[in-house]
Amino acid sequence: MSKRTGRPPSQRQLRVGEEIRHALAQSMERGRLRDRALDGHSITITEARMSSDLRSADVFVVPLGGGDGTPILEALARARPFLRREIARTVRLKFVPELRFHADQTFDQARRIEELLHPVDDDVKAHGS
Repeated sequence: MSKRTGRPPSQRQLRVGEEIRHALAQSMERGRLRDRALDGHSITITEARMSSDLRSADVFVVPLGGGDGTPILEALARARPFLRREIARTVRLKFVPELRFHADQTFDQARRIEELLHPVDDDVKAHGS
């Protein structure tokens, strides 16, 4: 849902978001980002949410293997101009969107919900009943 209007994203927003996500993933996959904070880290781009005017994108990332994502987010913020050029080169858009990187908390939230829903199962296994 869009924060301002309360409406779900349009098909165009979803399609452009996927194009942006793929372009960013390809740039990272090719190892074109040269930042020490990213060395040895595999990053998954889980989603790119486009604004209604397609001029900005909230990009959600998660480091594979978990851990603190703060250095990765800082490195991606430093690489923002390069990544925007990569998007301009690979995705045909009237405007190249501004990129804002965020840690994707979805997996942590899902794990927490799972723990809340199944505490009895864990207690039974621990006590051997």
